[in-house]
Amino acid sequence: MKKLIFYTVILLNLNTQVITSEIYGMPVITDGDTVTISNNKIRLHGIDAPEKNQKCTKNKEKYDCGAAATKALIKKINKNKVKCLTQKKKDRYNRFVGVCFVEKVDLNKWMVRNGYAIAYRRYSKNYILDEKFAKRNKLGLWSGTFLKPEKWRKIN
Repeated sequence: MKKLIFYTVILLNLNTQVITSEIYGMPVITDGDTVTISNNKIRLHGIDAPEKNQKCTKNKEKYDCGAAATKALIKKINKNKVKCLTQKKKDRYNRFVGVCFVEKVDLNKWMVRNGYAIAYRRYSKNYILDEKFAKRNKLGLWSGTFLKPEKWRKIN
């Protein structure tokens, strides 16, 4: 019964699309908001992590915040299998969009709550409270200054 309730919450969180598949296996981490499992590229729903080459500032020094986000996701997954609950339709880059888990940890939420990604409000309101937590506690990106990844992509 608990699993049914859990998956119902996930269905509601993905808002406009209904979950049609579960993709499970060993992931290859592309960056802080994209993984590939068995040739299925999956964009983490509702979050936006810094790009691979993106720099941010902390203590008046530049650092590779995109690389830091990728490394954080790799470390959190720690060679475990990942389960992603994905939407039926792919995005414009031919990726599935979904919520991914390592064991029972929602990786999307974990990335935002720890400051490695921001809530991607354009597509979801799901992780706003987690972003506020990271910002209030000066975690990750919030410990310095950064351009929102979407703005950084436009400029670069």
